[in-house]
Amino acid sequence: MAKITRIAKLEFMAGKAKPGAELASLGINMPQFCVQFNDATKERAGDVVPVVITAFDDKSFKFELKTTPAAIMLKKAAGIEKGSQNAKLEKAGKVTEKQLREIAEYKMQDLNAITVEGAMKIIAGTAKNMGIEVEKGDKQ
Repeated sequence: MAKITRIAKLEFMAGKAKPGAELASLGINMPQFCVQFNDATKERAGDVVPVVITAFDDKSFKFELKTTPAAIMLKKAAGIEKGSQNAKLEKAGKVTEKQLREIAEYKMQDLNAITVEGAMKIIAGTAKNMGIEVEKGDKQ
């Protein structure tokens, strides 16, 4: 049985992984990883996909896909390029409670929350830190 040599957390655009320095340092079969990752993520085109790669001493690997980071989803929902420089003084954009719920439901598997409402609070905290306001009243 092969021994684990390294566990790495990386991010790639869905369907666009290619051999590079990040993968080279893992000592895995880079072309094989890229083909498998790109096939597994082709439905998520345009999204950033975090991946946890477990590398073994025989150059084999296994990987686990994660959900797109909340900050990226919030920027997309708010229609902004980046968050606020100073979230307390300057607002970067707005999202509705409905959009917040959709993001929370999508992220649920990767969050430390039991309910969707708990996940919404986590995502709302991220939005607040980015200077994105959550508009109340659009609860569906």
